[in-house]
Amino acid sequence: MRQLACMYATPEINKCPDKINWFRKRIVFLFGFFLIAIIPSCLNHKDTKVFTVGFSQCTMVNKFRQTMLKEMVRELSFHPEINFIFKDANGVTEKQVEQVQELIDQKVDLLIVSPNEAAPITPIVEKAFTNGIKVIIVDRKTISQNYSAYVGASNYEVGVNAATFANAFLKGNGNVLEVSDIPGSSADIDRHRGFTDFLKEHTAIKYIAKVYEEGDENPSGEKLTVFLKSDSNIQLIFAQNDRLAFSAFKVCKKMGLEKRIKIIGVDGLPGENGGVDLVEKKVLEATVIYPTGGEEAIRIAVNIVKNLQYKKENRLMTTIIDSSNVRIMKLQNEKVMAQQEDIDKRQKKIEEQIAITKNQTNIILAVSVILAMALISGGVLFYYLQENKKINKKLELQKEEISAQRNQLIELMSKVKEATDAKFNFFTNISHELRTPLTLIMAPLEDALSSSKLHFTIKNNLEFIQRNAIRLLRLINQLMDFRKVEENKMKLNASENNLVVFVTETANAFNDIARKKSISYNIVSKVNKLNIWFDTTMLDKVLFNLLSNAFKFTSENGSINVTINKTPDDTKALIKVDDNGIGMTADDAAHAFELFYQRHTGTFKGSGLGLSLSKELINLHHGDITFKSEKGKGTIFEISLPIGTAHLQPEEILSGEPPLINIYEDVKIYTRDMDPVVLQKETVDFSQKENSILVIEDNDDLRTFLKIQLGKSYEIHEAENGEKGLSFAFDTVPNLIISDIILPLQSGLQITEILKHDIRTSHIPIILLTAKASIQEQIEGIKLQADAFIVKPFNLEYLEATIKSLLKNRVVLREHYTSELPTEIRSNSSSKIDRKFINEFTAIVENNISNEDFSVDDIGREIGISRVQLYRKVKALLGYNVNDYILAVRLQKAKYLLLNEELSISEIAFKVGFASQAYFSTVFKSKFGVSPKLFKQGKNNR
Repeated sequence: MRQLACMYATPEINKCPDKINWFRKRIVFLFGFFLIAIIPSCLNHKDTKVFTVGFSQCTMVNKFRQTMLKEMVRELSFHPEINFIFKDANGVTEKQVEQVQELIDQKVDLLIVSPNEAAPITPIVEKAFTNGIKVIIVDRKTISQNYSAYVGASNYEVGVNAATFANAFLKGNGNVLEVSDIPGSSADIDRHRGFTDFLKEHTAIKYIAKVYEEGDENPSGEKLTVFLKSDSNIQLIFAQNDRLAFSAFKVCKKMGLEKRIKIIGVDGLPGENGGVDLVEKKVLEATVIYPTGGEEAIRIAVNIVKNLQYKKENRLMTTIIDSSNVRIMKLQNEKVMAQQEDIDKRQKKIEEQIAITKNQTNIILAVSVILAMALISGGVLFYYLQENKKINKKLELQKEEISAQRNQLIELMSKVKEATDAKFNFFTNISHELRTPLTLIMAPLEDALSSSKLHFTIKNNLEFIQRNAIRLLRLINQLMDFRKVEENKMKLNASENNLVVFVTETANAFNDIARKKSISYNIVSKVNKLNIWFDTTMLDKVLFNLLSNAFKFTSENGSINVTINKTPDDTKALIKVDDNGIGMTADDAAHAFELFYQRHTGTFKGSGLGLSLSKELINLHHGDITFKSEKGKGTIFEISLPIGTAHLQPEEILSGEPPLINIYEDVKIYTRDMDPVVLQKETVDFSQKENSILVIEDNDDLRTFLKIQLGKSYEIHEAENGEKGLSFAFDTVPNLIISDIILPLQSGLQITEILKHDIRTSHIPIILLTAKASIQEQIEGIKLQADAFIVKPFNLEYLEATIKSLLKNRVVLREHYTSELPTEIRSNSSSKIDRKFINEFTAIVENNISNEDFSVDDIGREIGISRVQLYRKVKALLGYNVNDYILAVRLQKAKYLLLNEELSISEIAFKVGFASQAYFSTVFKSKFGVSPKLFKQGKNNR
């Protein structure tokens, strides 16, 4: 019955070797063994199975209910394994039905039912019995035999005993009246039947009538009063219980008939105004003892749940109590009640002793556990102290090893720093070396571009050179500045300047680019004058970086605002640059200030230096730069700079005048590559060119350069990102595609994979361009069926030769497909997708060759591509217009039928899809130079 849960956790010993862990496991095992050994001796208790017994009582007589329950409780005191659930319906049958259902739902092991009425309680008792619950019926039977056992006296015998006493008392002659209260109950029926059956054998005693009184504990006696007023010639009243008998006595006494009319009751219960007490007081002449059966019911219930033998029908004996034996019965009842009180007291003492025993057991158990834990802890502590010495020795050795490794790591880090410094020094030196040739490139370029005699094609090429030379110069400048910051060689030279004037002059340099892009550009100052200390050569770089980014990522008709302000406490100056451009994703925003980081989306690609350098320069000012950005809504950058000089070191303050800044040169460096490419070109008739090329490149200059150079021989289409390139390829189906690998939205490798696996574009040759000469990317491109792979910088002549070679191979392939007309297709060349397309296309045409209504739309529906895409695909692979191809196949089929079949001209015309013989003859003659009739005759003459 009892359950004990015990958990023991050993303390963790940091850095313990396996030996200690082994020892702790053994200690835990010994502790568990100790608990297993000590607990049973402490508890000294054997688990006993608990049985649940439910009892539902509905007897109307309160005294009878109490007596039955007391007997059950007295017997249950000898069976602590029984869990007893008692429910009292107080004489309401409907309530008893609900209570029995509740006990069924609780899944009791056994159910005891004492019904008030037989018929209404029978169905629920049968349900319990059917569900496998053992059922004991007490006192009154149900009208079914579906129960395990019945305990009770025979109500028929009660009636016979009452009649026997009446016959003896009346000496075989007199009138008898019967009084009852529950019509239709088994007790009422059986007692009446036993009483009347006996009287039928003694005809001198006349059974007058049966009166039903209302009321439960205190019957009113109204109906009996009415009856006696109408017929008072009654010598004896048989009441079916002592409660009715006492009520009848009150009625007779009220009417003055108590001496003439004698009364017999039933139950013979002890206690005041019980049957025995009323007989002794001579209120009743006699009462028939009707045992409650409480003790017997519990005994049988115990036998049933313990699978012991029991009888189904258990009859209790009844007897008559009259003046001759009433004294003895009362004494016995008083003695039993005294014994019951003594049993109750003893039971209470036993329960108190059990509680004390349990508390003592728990105390003993707790003390035992504490002692065991103390013993084990002492053992663990002793062992740990011994092992700790060994561990300390090992730790000393490990410490020496770690120290040696640390020294090696410091030495390695020093070498790594030297290597890094050497790398940065190399880049710095290279950057310095590049500035001289760049100067020699840019100065003659500006001089040449100023000439009015330049041909437009040469001027376009020179402008490309200038734009990219300026871009290279900006990258070199940023790399050199960042290197200075890394080496702590860039020192702050702060001077006091009017921030409003400085920011306004710097921002005004972008007015021209704002006008060209139709951007709403506003410079607003919330203060008239704001003098603070800053390095003009550094802050202008930061402003140029932020403003150039804002203009790069803000489309035409957008807005950019520059705001100058200060904090309410006058401690910091604020510069805010906000735009409604493309904004940044959360991932891009998280890495915006990281060195060399480039955003994953967008048309413009930077070096990843600008924002990182800007943050470092603002940090040198002891300021801060922050931003907020949302994809598709724009970006807000905010610079905060301290006001005053308290934050500056003496060496950070410039003693002389600040250097002059050439704002024009700076803005040219930061905005030159944002200027739209304006090309002077001759009008070209694109309709004269046979082949079209799609150029997918995110660099405007390179895309424009390829358009100019290749546009002389081909019709050029362009796209600045992967998604537009894919869309254009599906819409126009060009003859060839040139694509960069690194593109916004979709990479060149992704474009190649998609186009080469789509039946509409699988035939198009693809040339991939890249600045990365990685062999892995080249291998991946070839696996994806790219036709050529060219590394930047590339030779234009090589590119043009590659284009011509791929287009020529496509022509050879087309001639292969159309030789001998396309009714026979060879399968040893071209890609699988192209061969599949050609096979499917020719099969559809040949299967519908006799259908005169067959059209291009029918083929498109069956293959699953549009009419325009079908025309371009067939033209690219076979060199035929689709309608011309269908006509050629029909004429080729007609030629075969004329040579090999004995059919008339009209039959052949119908078989190849011509509705008119005359039209067939005209088309055939225009194709082969002879009419079908003469062609057939020539065959016969051969």
